[in-house]
Amino acid sequence: MAGLNFEATHTDNRDILKIFAAEGVEFLLSCEGKVPVSECNGKIICLFFTANWCRPCRAFVPRLVELYETLRKRRINLEIIFISFDRDEDGFKEHFKNMPWLAVPFDLNLHRRLIDRYQVDRIPSFVPSCSDGITIEEDLIGCIEDYGADAFPFTRKRHEELKGIDIRKREEADLEELLGHEGGKFLISGDDRKVPLSELAGKTIGLYFGAYWSPPCCAFTVQLTDAYNNLKAAKGDCFEIVLISTDRDLEEFNVNKSTMPWLAVPYEDRTRHDLRRIFDVKGIPALVLIGPDGKVISVNGKLMVSSYGAEAFPFTESRIRDLEAALRKEGEALPPQVEDVKHEHVLKLDMAKAYVCDSCKKQGKFWTFSCDVCDYDLHPSCLEKVNKD
Repeated sequence: MAGLNFEATHTDNRDILKIFAAEGVEFLLSCEGKVPVSECNGKIICLFFTANWCRPCRAFVPRLVELYETLRKRRINLEIIFISFDRDEDGFKEHFKNMPWLAVPFDLNLHRRLIDRYQVDRIPSFVPSCSDGITIEEDLIGCIEDYGADAFPFTRKRHEELKGIDIRKREEADLEELLGHEGGKFLISGDDRKVPLSELAGKTIGLYFGAYWSPPCCAFTVQLTDAYNNLKAAKGDCFEIVLISTDRDLEEFNVNKSTMPWLAVPYEDRTRHDLRRIFDVKGIPALVLIGPDGKVISVNGKLMVSSYGAEAFPFTESRIRDLEAALRKEGEALPPQVEDVKHEHVLKLDMAKAYVCDSCKKQGKFWTFSCDVCDYDLHPSCLEKVNKD
């Protein structure tokens, strides 16, 4: 999970208000002015420790604003109170102007006492009051980033429930549940057509996690497009790919999907974020393969496609074993070293993920005759052995 660790001890809203009273805090600040502390009576109070100079804090604030506004719309009587780690009042004000909740007035000594009282040594840090006294001991900031408002009421029990839902989705992989969103059960094509999720039924699906800004993704997109087109030509409509974008903005996303012959989850859909969490995608490019039965075949589809292209279909372990066996058999039939009339040095049998044959100038992969002395590769089919008779 993203964000810094939460290590503050649990408290409750009565303790919070007593501590404020003991510290002489009579009012809090809102975007409209001063608010009596007494207005927090009866509310679920969450303390938010953060600073304007902290980049992770600034990045987290919009996520917390989304949570706050969602919970308020659900009529949950919750209030967040900002306690600053800023070194000066200008930084405090700059940070607070982006927050719709309350703040403890700027006072370096008061803030330091509150920071020490709640044992907060890392920011951003989020300290909720819980009626059942159960708190998440792991990374609460990361939990909010991952689950948003669904993380409420910020208890260990709720966290375990959410992780259980993710595990079930990953293991059962119901496409409508995985890819559906609040706007509807559809994906979009490169030319912005809406494609119903029902059209994916019975197909092998590749969830492609990638971004236009990433050179490794651009390189893999070429390989994946080649495999996709070959499968369409050879086997018809049995395979579909869905882009799960990690592009930085909508404009970049639109450029990215316009270069691809497959479908995509809409950029504004939070499903993109959820799928990265559900399948524990840490880096891109990544390709998760789901079979026609809805079961996950592999979370390492990138390696399969990079190695074998369309020949890896249907991407099962047995298919990969067959390909590997055929590759070994092919290598056993080739001589370990040869002399070729086109090259002055002895060539040794080698294996490479990709190379360009120095004879025919075409792309090659797997078995090659290569030179240890110079940069030279030869397709086995381009070999012309030296006649020593």
